[in-house]
Amino acid sequence: MDNRQAIGSWLSGPRAAAEQMGVDFGHRGQRLGLPESGPGSIAPLGRRFGALFIDWGLSSLIAYGLLSDGRAASTSNWTLIVFLAMAVLTVGTLGLTPGKRLMGLRVVALSGQRLSLPRAALRTVLLGLAIPALIWDRDTRGLHDRFSGAVQIRV
Repeated sequence: MDNRQAIGSWLSGPRAAAEQMGVDFGHRGQRLGLPESGPGSIAPLGRRFGALFIDWGLSSLIAYGLLSDGRAASTSNWTLIVFLAMAVLTVGTLGLTPGKRLMGLRVVALSGQRLSLPRAALRTVLLGLAIPALIWDRDTRGLHDRFSGAVQIRV
């Protein structure tokens, strides 16, 4: 193996390196019984990040317009509080946030049912900590989704 192959496998991650060696993981979500593409398949990372940025922007606008006294430090704290409250309420009742709605995504339990409010709260608290959301399994589910028994799918 030359240096370019070694660097390429490091940059693309262990999954890509293992697939180059002939390991067949199947498609993302196959272990969960989800289709490879289309409605019900695992949501792509780009759409999930897009939904997160939309939700954070909306939370920031709400915090700035309604809850802050105009100081930048208090606005960022209120933004996080609004974001967490919005995520718990909307995912726990509707199964999606405004950003997920715009991006065509939904959060469901592994059974395909709506995520219960306590599980949505656990998922949101872990998402607020950020670290669990940055550690993924081979189906690209963050630890916040794994611990709450949830999966983000395309609608």
